[in-house]
Amino acid sequence: MLKETLLKFFKLDGLIDNLSGYFETRIELLKYELKEDIARALAKVAVVALIVIFLTLFIIFLSVAVAYVLAESVGTYGGFGIVGGVYFLLMLALIFFREPISHKIELEIKKSFKKKQQHHEGDGNG
Repeated sequence: MLKETLLKFFKLDGLIDNLSGYFETRIELLKYELKEDIARALAKVAVVALIVIFLTLFIIFLSVAVAYVLAESVGTYGGFGIVGGVYFLLMLALIFFREPISHKIELEIKKSFKKKQQHHEGDGNG
């Protein structure tokens, strides 16, 4: 009772209501922004997945075509063996250089996050 009287006397009850309303609104805004960011990220992932699928199909068909072209010169097994050998060498290179490649990708991702954060701070959303 005394607490309520003091709050009314100093008109703090309205301030508390306004602050709680502000924080509720801010939480709702953050939820909305999070949903937007998730939707945007999922859309980008879907596009990248489609690109990877089509690129994979392209590489497979191109590899078969190159193998058949080489097969005219060195025989069927030789043509497909050469193409397989090239992919084997690429795999070995990726295994051997996996740490520098991983580090480079990590740096690029961090740089992308920093740019996005600076962009949001510039908009007044951060």
